Order: sequence, then structure tokens, then C-alpha cells
Amino acid sequence: MKKKILFLLLMATPMLVSAAGDPLVKESREAIKAFVGELKGNLQAAMKSGGPLKAVEVCKQVSPVITAEQSNARGVEIRRTSLKLRNPNNAPDAWERKILESFEARKAAGEDVRKIDHHERVVIEGKPVFRYMKAIPTAEKPCTICHGKSISPELKAALDKAYPNDQARGFAAGDIRGAFSVIKPL
Repeated sequence: MKKKILFLLLMATPMLVSAAGDPLVKESREAIKAFVGELKGNLQAAMKSGGPLKAVEVCKQVSPVITAEQSNARGVEIRRTSLKLRNPNNAPDAWERKILESFEARKAAGEDVRKIDHHERVVIEGKPVFRYMKAIPTAEKPCTICHGKSISPELKAALDKAYPNDQARGFAAGDIRGAFSVIKPL
């Protein structure tokens, strides 16, 4: 009975600390920072050694490994998702889709994309979890090289081969490219 009451309080009680002071938000942000740092380092090395074509290989082959390693090391599930997918394995679940749509509405209302995030406690398959999402802003470079409106024909062919159903093109600087998503069991 005590466990049930504690569970209900945990799920129903509003946060008593700001998002910045919430240790689960901090942990989620740190997990994303570590993931991004490792992925960015690999992408920068690929761009230096072989340009955008090499970066496509890193995204296709290395990114899933980094995602799994960072998730396992931190005891969370780290994902990237978007309303315009490149990799169908990153499709948003219903909760992520709702949050991504709210991110677009917040951007349209003038909120700074770099600061858009969301967190809450929810129940998945009968188990309480903490969920956190942070918008991924599109930077002029290097993002638009592979995700922008003017992709070179050679890169377009490589993307078409690696991702036959790619929708993650046509972004401009300042757009929401997608979001990082973190799930932590409670």
C-alpha cells in the first residue's frame, strides 16, 4: 500500500524545483551532452578525412553504436527523433510526436529553439519513467550540408542509397531538426 501511495504521489505531484534544479533534468542534459560530444567528434573527423560522404557513413554506422554505448553507460535510453525522419528506426513514439509538435508551436510563438525542452514523469507499460526531450536546432553549417535545401548531387545520391525514404532535407538555419529524447526508469 505504501508503495502505491508513493507511486501516485511521485506521478501526480508537480515539480517543486525548477527544471534547472531537477536532478533528472540535469542527468538527461548531461547524457545528451556526452552523446552529442562523442557523435560530433566522430562527424568532424569524418568531414576532415572524407567530407560529407564520409559523414553519411558515420551517421549510418557509428551513430547507432554511440547511442547504445552512451545509453548503457548512463542507465537511460537516449534517442534522436524528428517529424522529418532520415532513419525510420528513429520514428517518434506517440509521446515524442506530441512533444515535437509542441516544440514547433513554441518556435512559431517566438521561443528560442536552442532553449526548447520538455520533461515529465509518465507511465510506460505500467512502469514509471522520467522523459526528457530537447530540441535540435539546425545550424547553418554543418547541418545544412546534409539536411539543407541545396544538397550536392553526389551527396544526394549517397543519402538516397543509405536512406531510401529520407525526409530530413529542406531545413534552414534556425529550424527544429528534431529532438534528443531520454527515458530513465524510476
